[in-house]
Amino acid sequence: MANAQFNAVFKEANETRKRYRVLMGGAGSGKSVNTAMDYITKLSDPKYKGCSLLVVRAAEASHLNSTFAELSRAIIRLGLESVWTIKTSSMQMENRFTGNYILFRGCNDLRALERLKSVTVPSGKLCWIWVEEANEIKANDFEILDDRLRGKLPDGFFFQITTTFNPVSASHWLKSRLWDYDDKNTFRHKSTYLDNRFIDDEYRERMERRKTVDPAGYQIYALGNWGEIGGVIFTNIEICDLYEKRFDSFSLGVDFGFNHASVCLLVAHYDGDIYILREVYAKGKTNAEFIDLLDRAKIPRHVLMFCDSAEPDRIKELRQAGYKAYPVKKEPNSVMRQIEWLQQRKIYIDGDCTNMKREIQSYRYKKDNRTGENIDEPLEYDDDCIAALRYSIESQRKLVALKSMNKSVLGIW
Repeated sequence: MANAQFNAVFKEANETRKRYRVLMGGAGSGKSVNTAMDYITKLSDPKYKGCSLLVVRAAEASHLNSTFAELSRAIIRLGLESVWTIKTSSMQMENRFTGNYILFRGCNDLRALERLKSVTVPSGKLCWIWVEEANEIKANDFEILDDRLRGKLPDGFFFQITTTFNPVSASHWLKSRLWDYDDKNTFRHKSTYLDNRFIDDEYRERMERRKTVDPAGYQIYALGNWGEIGGVIFTNIEICDLYEKRFDSFSLGVDFGFNHASVCLLVAHYDGDIYILREVYAKGKTNAEFIDLLDRAKIPRHVLMFCDSAEPDRIKELRQAGYKAYPVKKEPNSVMRQIEWLQQRKIYIDGDCTNMKREIQSYRYKKDNRTGENIDEPLEYDDDCIAALRYSIESQRKLVALKSMNKSVLGIW
């Protein structure tokens, strides 16, 4: 096995055998990278032969670009490519030496939960569960997962469920049921980007900037402290798989950037609610490069596209490329009007829209510097996806009809 580098701050976490391993921390702390490395190390160890892992996220489709990719990278870092079989099509990994498996599942609907209840491994025992982005699952989902770890184990084996998450809200069930609940079966660990010796200087500088422009976000995403209950703008969101649903109509929202991200969202509308299906998110791209990304993501050209009106030249280029791009007419207090319109609806977000999820969960009101109270104005930080979402709903908000997409178009995503 290669001489892999681990962060020393996770040594105790990697050694604990307690049933509940709760790894809370800020963004960039290395907790997910460490968890992947830890599991690949253990699953490759002959003393755990016959011990398998189930990896869970709210939306099953989210695994491919997150946990599946992270575990694949861990196999490479540890020099174990020769003993692991990675099956991307079936989302499964197998260690040919120990016979241990890694399975990937979601838990965002009844069908997914039924699959969890019946999950089995071809040989050996399911001993470990890793719940990534645990703040996205419900308390009842956790109980279903916990019930999967039962029965008699061979000597030396142990049951364990690991949760990794950012402490977005102090009202979340994770705080009351796992973090604050003190018992002999729970191991709790907190980490921040300051603990990660592999973090780059640019990321450190970004976090320091956030300390000034977004103090509340800095407490959560940098220092790993529980977020305050108030101040979050959107509480009407749900993360789920959306690829099998059918909708009334579609629209596109685009926010332009370079140092900030350029973003395009494919948004669906059904029964008054909003469904964010796909995102294209890129920094440091010219308009031509951004259009190429839209093409590669199969963003439909015939769906109405609503764009930031401050970039008429870029809108013109989108139209020349075949997209039905139009500027959003800005009006007094338009941002808050768009936000209030969105707050009156349910917003569903596909699990693959990672940047949209991150932004909307931390999107907050500004505070009055004198009183400390929230004011009716959003904090303008890390909100490129939010801007694209606001533009995408303008036709609906102003009661302009959207052209529905037929079944042949639905097949492209």
